[in-house]
Order: sequence, then structure tokens, then C-alpha cells
Amino acid sequence: MSNPAEAPGAAAPFEDTLDTALTNVEHQISLFWRRARSVSQQLSREVHPDMEPAAYGLLTVIRKSGPIRLTELASCIGVGKPSVSRQIAFLESIGLVLKEADPLDGRAQTIRLTAEGEEKMHQVQDARRQVFRERLGEWPVEDLEALAAYMAKLNATYERDGFPKDGV
Repeated sequence: MSNPAEAPGAAAPFEDTLDTALTNVEHQISLFWRRARSVSQQLSREVHPDMEPAAYGLLTVIRKSGPIRLTELASCIGVGKPSVSRQIAFLESIGLVLKEADPLDGRAQTIRLTAEGEEKMHQVQDARRQVFRERLGEWPVEDLEALAAYMAKLNATYERDGFPKDGV
């Protein structure tokens, strides 16, 4: 008598369990991604009413890295230079970033936050931290540390597969 789990064409129990677990992970990450984008949308509007969440993300990278070239910025976030260039032009037009000659190569430019950009980002990132505190503040510290460790492991997997590292 054969075991139904071992019948030809039937998936092994481990594969079923793995597929179910991966489906659950995919669902939870997608749900978190949508909610995180919604929060970013709200926070970007606090910086400027016409700002897109992508521009807010650029400000975050620029703030963390300091002056950065456009090509490095595009590489950091994994999008094309034209998309980043358009967002930077918008941020420059509202006075949040400034382009200046690269001290290492006068032909190139670096982008940095203006004093106003720095102040706005300080206010908005404080608000972002408050959102996390409100949502996760009641979690045990051990759970938060475990979540951070698992997210770091997930990010390291993507970096191993060629995605840009968060070196900023």
C-alpha cells in the first residue's frame, strides 16, 4: 500500500508547508508595504503638500548619507537616474535640496539638504518615530529585537541577490 503523500505528482508535506509559509510571508510583506507607503504618503505631505512619497524617500537617503551624487542616489534606491532627477528638481524648486559642485570632481554635482530641508526632515522623522512608537510601543523589547533581526536577515538576502546595500 502506498502512502498518498508519496504518490507520483503529489507534493511532499514539506513542500506544502514551505509553500504555505512563503504565501503567508508574501501576504504579510505586501500588506505591510501598502501600509508603509500610506504612512510615507502622509509624512511626505507634511513636508510639502505636493510631494510624492518617492521624493520623501530621497530626502531620507540624502539626510543619512550627506552630500551625494545623483547617480549614487539612484543606485541607492534602485531606480533610474531620470526618475531621481525629476524628484530632485522638484525638491530643489521648493528649497529642500541644493546642488553644488562635487569637491572631488568639479564637473559633477552633489545634492545635499538645505537648512529648511534638514529642519523639515527632522520634524517628519520625529513624526515617523512617533507612528512606530504608537503602533509598536506596547510590544516587548525582545519581540522588537527579533523583528529587527528577521528584517535584517531578509534585507541581507536581497543584498546577496544583487539589490543595493543600505550603506547610507
